[in-house]
Amino acid sequence: MPLAQPAAPARLRFAVLGPLTGEAAGRPLALGPLKQRLVLAVLLSRANTAVPVDLLTDAVWPDEPPRTARKNLQVYISTLRTLLGREDGPDRLAHSAGGYLLRVAEPELDLLHFRALARAGRAAADSGSLAPAARLLRQALDLWQGPPLADLRCSPAVEAEAERLEARCLGVHEDWAETELELGNATAVAEELAELAERHPLRERLQAARMNALHLTGRQAEALAVYDTHRQLLARELGLEPSPALTARYRQLLARGRARPATARTAQATGPSSALLPADTVDFTGRSIELRDLVDELGEGGGRVALLSGPAGIGKTALAVHAAHLLADRFPDGRLLVRLRTADGTPRPLADVLTELGSLTGRLEHASDDPAQAAALWRASLAGRRMLLILDDAPGEAVVRELLPGIGPSATLVTSRSQLAGLASVHRITVPPFTPTEALDLLGRIVGPGRTGTDRAAAARVVDACGLLPLAVRVAGTRLAVLRHLPLTEYAARLADPAGALDELVAGDITVRARLDSGWRDLTDQGRLALARLAALPLSQLFTLPEAAAALGRPERLALRTLEALTDTGAVTSPTAEVTAHAALYALPRLTHLHAREHPVTLLAQDTL
Repeated sequence: MPLAQPAAPARLRFAVLGPLTGEAAGRPLALGPLKQRLVLAVLLSRANTAVPVDLLTDAVWPDEPPRTARKNLQVYISTLRTLLGREDGPDRLAHSAGGYLLRVAEPELDLLHFRALARAGRAAADSGSLAPAARLLRQALDLWQGPPLADLRCSPAVEAEAERLEARCLGVHEDWAETELELGNATAVAEELAELAERHPLRERLQAARMNALHLTGRQAEALAVYDTHRQLLARELGLEPSPALTARYRQLLARGRARPATARTAQATGPSSALLPADTVDFTGRSIELRDLVDELGEGGGRVALLSGPAGIGKTALAVHAAHLLADRFPDGRLLVRLRTADGTPRPLADVLTELGSLTGRLEHASDDPAQAAALWRASLAGRRMLLILDDAPGEAVVRELLPGIGPSATLVTSRSQLAGLASVHRITVPPFTPTEALDLLGRIVGPGRTGTDRAAAARVVDACGLLPLAVRVAGTRLAVLRHLPLTEYAARLADPAGALDELVAGDITVRARLDSGWRDLTDQGRLALARLAALPLSQLFTLPEAAAALGRPERLALRTLEALTDTGAVTSPTAEVTAHAALYALPRLTHLHAREHPVTLLAQDTL
């Protein structure tokens, strides 16, 4: 829709899409003292509409107007009329039954020009003229010179007007972004919306546009992180879930992976190994930093190896599977997961693992009774293929070395309780416990944000008593979801009791104690004895090397080695940054601490003799 052009340049021009300014015949206008400028700002924000006297009074005197407020207001109006021009000032700023009305033409006020451009852009988009629509909407946005009326927002009434203007600008930004995306200009949209979306995290349409732009530019992990962040904020601030439309779009992105033109190689079926993965976790929560790191590292292929390490129950497998689903398009020859332990945590023999891999992929043409030869055949079968292999819950380096594809386009993701220090050329990512926000978010998604929102303090105590361990939070949430009658306050009190906390973390056939038992069995005899002795320290408190040495009954030099060995398994953590050994602080994760207390030191000491 073409815009009407003025026959001649306007003598007066005002701007509210930024600081309040005015000019006459190209020269700046002195707009007067603060109160007078507040009156003008409200009148211009509602140009060509009668503004009630009460609203103008509130803008100038938000607290308690003086008895002379109306008289003072009339003085400001009179001065503004003079400013507008001695001849037509009274006609431009007229008084009526509804209040004061300031008449302004479109070329005289940036706000009116903005509205006209936005209307024309939307009309063009509705008619299918996308390129002209994008251009008009961009011209509208380019009129903005910063936050509207930024110099006058000390007045609540002006602040409200400014927020209303910002909302209109956001709507045009969304129109522009969606139009540009239809034109295929996703990169420009992603760059434009980055800061804007962060400033307005609750605006769903804006978040959706940014998510789509990131997806279309191949930044899949970031696109999904936008949804996760938005969903967590909605739950935390409003107790709501994203709209069904946005959730559906998120699931589409999760299923499709990075957008790129289909090729014969990516379009064809790749046999039984194309996606031999567990189902992705529907309520996958947090981990945005680790996920981005993982996707960026593995997406390059080329024989890369990444290791996710952390104690049992920390969420390594869930993160690995989630990343593998995101990387669908990067590995057209398949993504598969093989577990390196049995259900009870016992390491599987290499021969059993190789047999499973051969069965899953159908690519081991020659079986061998010799595990070393069978492993060599497995590695050879991957030559030239682009596959993602997940080796889950690796008990040690030896089995991993035999299974790594080596040089070639495939990549490997290993999860392990240990950092597998013997493996070289590995990108290591330590998976931390949840943050309190992430833990509360997951709990709310399981039991319902309404239930956690009504007693936020009790919900916080529940996740704190779970030690922010993802498995424990999930088990606690599942238990609360089943026991709908159980108040969060009561359950939090149960979990806070050291004597019964682990007994409470049971949901069906899933128990936190079973995972802790598996981690306990992984320790050496000396490691178990040391952990049991450290468990005598106060619960949920940091401790120093001298305190650990005293608890262990060892010199500090030997105690330090013990702490380092236990840190590698995740049984001990050190929340401090890089410091000397004597300055470092250590901690036992709460549930590990409680579990270790169940094993008497005297019996363990006898076993090590």
